[in-house]
Amino acid sequence: MLVYENKTKGLEAYSLDRDHWNDFVKLFGERGACGGCWCMSWRMKKAEFDANKGEQNKQAMRRLVESGAPIGMLLYDGGQPVGWCAVAPRKEYVRLERSRVFKPIDDQPVWSISCLFIAKSYRRQGLSSELIQAAIHYCKQHGATIIEAYPEVPYDKNVPGAFLWKGIPSVFKNAGFVETVRRSKWKRMMRYQVNE
Repeated sequence: MLVYENKTKGLEAYSLDRDHWNDFVKLFGERGACGGCWCMSWRMKKAEFDANKGEQNKQAMRRLVESGAPIGMLLYDGGQPVGWCAVAPRKEYVRLERSRVFKPIDDQPVWSISCLFIAKSYRRQGLSSELIQAAIHYCKQHGATIIEAYPEVPYDKNVPGAFLWKGIPSVFKNAGFVETVRRSKWKRMMRYQVNE
């Protein structure tokens, strides 16, 4: 399903479903994005995730896709998959629910942006902003009223792009997210209030 379109830049975002599975696999490549993650890191207990790195995580993600659950969206440039944003109800992220730094600040139903992944040749070109806009549209389509994000302040300007998978605070701030609580020197918790 088409989630977002930026005609000026020729970008489109589609929800990850059976029809887009092969594009997801193509984007993530043999390494499953980073170290066999397949975007399952926050969906499992750490020990389970570590034991499943690689093919088992890939199959776990495939089962989620087959179930039809909201998982996130792929960003396309001219029909090529170039970016990924994981976004789903916060309760779907087991490790997020157990986090001391990101523990809930209230009992409001929240959707969480947990991961941004951009193809290496497309990094540092502003696509994370496009992914965040697509995520906002996606959440609105699913009736979300609050969207949370957990960006990290880069400790070094030369930090590799793959390590910025949660995004950086300034990009979320530019998209209208507001910091809610700070329980860590480097990690932030931010929210976006969806307007009807």
